[in-house]
Amino acid sequence: MNVIADLCIVPLGVGVSVSTYVAACERILLDAGLTVQLHAYGTNIEGDWETVFAAIRRCHEAVHKMGAPRITTTLKFGTRTDRDQHMADKVASVKAKLEAGLA
Repeated sequence: MNVIADLCIVPLGVGVSVSTYVAACERILLDAGLTVQLHAYGTNIEGDWETVFAAIRRCHEAVHKMGAPRITTTLKFGTRTDRDQHMADKVASVKAKLEAGLA
């Protein structure tokens, strides 16, 4: 099953800057072959359910291994069975409505 997720992993107890930890997680997601889109407060992820959630687990393991004693994570995700849908489709749908003056 395909899943689209929005992930925000925040290591605690490591100081103010967390970009090194974010970069490590991005590398894990990319190496897993997932479609990712980094944004200011997290990462959108698209892929097979098992692959996505296994990669998120590896992110947690890596961040702990990097020295974070605690992690807080926000995860939103959705699936569809009525049709295939990708992250780009969702964005394109909203942009089309804006361009058509429907919003």
